[in-house]
Amino acid sequence: MENRRNFFHLHLISDSTGETLISAGRAAAAQFKFSNAIEHVYPLIRSKRQLGPVLEAIDNEPGIVLYTIVDPALASLLETTCHEMGVPSVNVLAPVIEKFQAYLGAPSRGRVGAQHVLNAEYFARIEALNFTMDHDDGQAPDGYDDADVVIIGISRTSKTPTSIYLANRGIKTANIPIVVGVPLPESLLKAKRPLIVGLIATTDRISQVRENRELGATPGYDRSEYTDRATIAEELKYARALCARNNWPIIDVTRRSIEETAAAIVALRVKLR
Repeated sequence: MENRRNFFHLHLISDSTGETLISAGRAAAAQFKFSNAIEHVYPLIRSKRQLGPVLEAIDNEPGIVLYTIVDPALASLLETTCHEMGVPSVNVLAPVIEKFQAYLGAPSRGRVGAQHVLNAEYFARIEALNFTMDHDDGQAPDGYDDADVVIIGISRTSKTPTSIYLANRGIKTANIPIVVGVPLPESLLKAKRPLIVGLIATTDRISQVRENRELGATPGYDRSEYTDRATIAEELKYARALCARNNWPIIDVTRRSIEETAAAIVALRVKLR
């Protein structure tokens, strides 16, 4: 019997950016293999006037409503209206905040977008992102000792997206491609401060990813060699030997998401401190 996918409407209403809701909604929806969410995201909803069109949209396309709204009156209006429509609604942060309040013995501040305050942590993330973009794919090799993490690996081992994810957590990350026969920068070998970690994957996985990569029409370029499994196996052998020679840890990203790879790197930083 053919598996059919069902679609449902998922309304995400936030008085801030909606990032928390999007993550929570997608994490929950991912548990239901044959149901796909049609997302409707409504950020910066902070008044009855702004909420009105959102309620109309929900009425027109009923589905699950997730929300994070700090204003009790606005949250109550949304909850009541959803109940009248017969639409399920969940205040995503409410049970979490209740547990915090019970444990800490203090009420929450009730501040909209409190996690997005322009504090020192925010500016540290911006600085890390700028550093990471400046040191992507082997650029600016003189700055590696200013990095928190340096990622190395052959082509298509998720170096750049992992670097950006780490930078968004305030971790200055550089990444360098490993190319057979091309020595790594001397500045990397002399660097004392950063965690240097190698990323690898299976030959088949890298070949598949490379086959789907757009490389343009470079004159004289042999694409078949780029995706050839024997060539990739040699690249991986070279990368492993390089890491072993320098005692750099290796992470296999074959079955890891970017988030899981980043989490493994963060765990290594803590372990090796």
